Amino acid sequence: MSEATITTPAEREIRVERDFAAPVARVWQAYTDPDLLAQWWGRGNKLTIERMEVERGGRWRIVEHGPEGDSGFEGRVREVVPHERIVQTFEWDGMPGHVIVETAEFTDLGDGRTRVTTTSLFHTTEERDGMLGSGMATGLNESYAALDALLARQV
Repeated sequence: MSEATITTPAEREIRVERDFAAPVARVWQAYTDPDLLAQWWGRGNKLTIERMEVERGGRWRIVEHGPEGDSGFEGRVREVVPHERIVQTFEWDGMPGHVIVETAEFTDLGDGRTRVTTTSLFHTTEERDGMLGSGMATGLNESYAALDALLARQV
């Protein structure tokens, strides 16, 4: 498939849209099943899924084991509407206290295709711009390419 479309619709937001060649149920499962998530989320690096509670008030924690060392990510789930929407916080161990609120929406495009739209809300424009300058787009597209490969294997 193609690369994600990344925009800044508001001064504290990043919006990412990406279409996948799989039905909503399979894309949702790849986002919420720890065994599947571990196969694509970390840009091809080994992941340890320490916690994955996909329910309101649930917690999640993932550690990525990359060439530069380990990086931990975690958050709390605020809202879950199966096959439609997940709202959760996102925090990187490298910047404790800088919490992002992420909303992922899953849209059935028909013909077995799904659009995932993720909106990340930051505390400040500077935090948002820092994320944009961090290489986020490259890592995101690498992870989404791994998700494409996973979804293709599941056919």
